[in-house]
Amino acid sequence: MTSQPAAAPPGGAAAPARPVLPAAERGATVIPEKVVARIAVRAAQEALATHPGAPTPTDASAAHTKLAAPHASVTVGGGTARLGLTLELPYPIDLATASRHVQQYVSERVAQLTGMRVTEVTLSIDRLVPAGGPEHRRVQ
Repeated sequence: MTSQPAAAPPGGAAAPARPVLPAAERGATVIPEKVVARIAVRAAQEALATHPGAPTPTDASAAHTKLAAPHASVTVGGGTARLGLTLELPYPIDLATASRHVQQYVSERVAQLTGMRVTEVTLSIDRLVPAGGPEHRRVQ
C-alpha cells in the first residue's frame, strides 16, 4: 500500500501552524466514580490480604474464613476523591490497627492509580467473620 501526499489547501498556501498547547491545557481525563469505587474495593482487598495481623491462608482455621467483597461509595470533584468503604474483617483481629492499615493503603493506592488526591477514607465494618468458620461458633 502506498501513501499519497496530503493535499495542499486551496490557493497553494501552507496551513498556518497551530501552537502546541501544554498537556494540562489540552483537555482533562475524567475517571467516573464507578471506576474509582472499583479501584478502592480492589485496594481494600489487597490491604486485608497484606495486613500483618490478619489470619494467613496457611492457617487451618483461616481456610474456612470467607469475607464478602467490600462495597465502596465515592464522591469525586475537583481532582479529589472521598471514599466510603463497607467491609467485613476476620476475627480475631486488632480493629484499630487493621482499620488504619486499610485506610492508609486504600488512600495511597487510589491516589497512585487515578492521580486524584484522596481527602477522606471512611470505614464501616459490617461484621466480624470468625476465623474458624461457622462450625466453631457454638459454645461447647
